[in-house]
Amino acid sequence: MTLKLIGAGFGRTGTWSTFAALNRLGLPSYHMQEVIMNKANKGHLDFWRKVANSPAGSQHDWNRVFANYTATVDNPGCCVWKELMAAYPDAKVLLTLHPRGAEAWYESTIDTIYFTETVWQFKILEWLTPFGRKFGDMSSKLVWGRTLKGVMDDRAKAVARYNAYIEEVKAAVPPQKLLVYKVTEGWDPLCEFLGVALPNEPFPNLNDRETIKKIIRDIIKGSYIMLGLAITAVVAVVAALWWWLG
Repeated sequence: MTLKLIGAGFGRTGTWSTFAALNRLGLPSYHMQEVIMNKANKGHLDFWRKVANSPAGSQHDWNRVFANYTATVDNPGCCVWKELMAAYPDAKVLLTLHPRGAEAWYESTIDTIYFTETVWQFKILEWLTPFGRKFGDMSSKLVWGRTLKGVMDDRAKAVARYNAYIEEVKAAVPPQKLLVYKVTEGWDPLCEFLGVALPNEPFPNLNDRETIKKIIRDIIKGSYIMLGLAITAVVAVVAALWWWLG
């Protein structure tokens, strides 16, 4: 397979529903969930961490992660849309926008996926687990650092970055290869852009915020377990030393 569609839209712009829609249209799609939840993609997080620690604009063996996909949306693919355009020159570009604008995008992002930067329990996982360290490093450098320019703690700057990014994509992509899209527009513009038939079913409307918040709750629970195990281990070591020295 080769990428036919490059999603440039930020996470929290309807990318989960778009991901489901593209799969329904016969375009196997890549999304952050394919990195962290698909057991068949072992090693993908290491790949994206390498991307995050390479200079912007660097080319990589993208087929290592996209071999089984023809489209990508959401993070981390959107963070390298320029690089992917160079690697897959025949691909079209899909710029998803939050249906209610930049302010709503910011609120949604802060409420969900930005937890890796703000929730102290995730920092415990970064300290105690390889997954936490890898995911925290990748997301901090590639998503929040390189793509969002480190502005998420400042609402006005983040909103300005969102709006400026839209103009960057529009300026860089030939109009005939670009679809600026909101999921509230449904199947019609997406199918017309891709040249595929309209499905005889409603457009996916996935409640991804609740799904993400459940994942966050599970991560927090896991961090408490890891912290408890770490404290138990430290106490055991201290007790053994006390006994030995005594």
